Amino acid sequence: MPDNALISLTGIQKRYELGEQIVYALRDINLEIIRGEYVALMGPSGSGKSTLMNIIGCLDTPTAGTYILNGKEVSSMSDGELSHIRNMEIGFVFQTFNLLGRLTALDNVALPLVYAGVSKKERTERAKAALNDVGLSDRMSHKPNELSGGQRQRVAVARSLINNPSILLADEPTGNLDTNTSKEIMALFDEIHAKGNTIILVTHEEDIARYAKRMVRVRDGVIENNAQ
Repeated sequence: MPDNALISLTGIQKRYELGEQIVYALRDINLEIIRGEYVALMGPSGSGKSTLMNIIGCLDTPTAGTYILNGKEVSSMSDGELSHIRNMEIGFVFQTFNLLGRLTALDNVALPLVYAGVSKKERTERAKAALNDVGLSDRMSHKPNELSGGQRQRVAVARSLINNPSILLADEPTGNLDTNTSKEIMALFDEIHAKGNTIILVTHEEDIARYAKRMVRVRDGVIENNAQ
């Protein structure tokens, strides 16, 4: 594993037993992502890209193989250990925003810091700074139903970055947005990447994938193309 590799997947498999039948979602995946890279993970429905994303995001564990994330072997960790890794190492941005409707933008962004045991004063300061970074300093007290789709996704991006994670993992982040708003969110990702963040973008849209610097195409559970 190179010194600057943030993610190293070796021989990763994911299989499911359906009665007497064994179904492979992933077969012998080998992939390295270097710190500071911007990678698009692509593939049609059923290709295995969502399973691969779940393993990279520590939302699932492989049946076989080794996954090293930021120097830590995570492929055989317990659920509790994986939860800690997710909170400290990975920032998630989802297609459906996943904001809590009863909380303000500020409180939604600060939420991961609650789980991390950060004091209320520091949580508030860091959440305000994160919202300012995504251009929402004037929307901090608004709840999700008072924000546009693009603004809600910006809140989600701010929340994903609040713990200074090793990776920003974005799953179809423009799936619920119109074309112009999608461009604004992708421009925001460009800014985040320019600051040195590692981004893994999961998408089936070619025009969105082109924002990344490398495309990894998955089909039938294997990587068929890994182009710069």
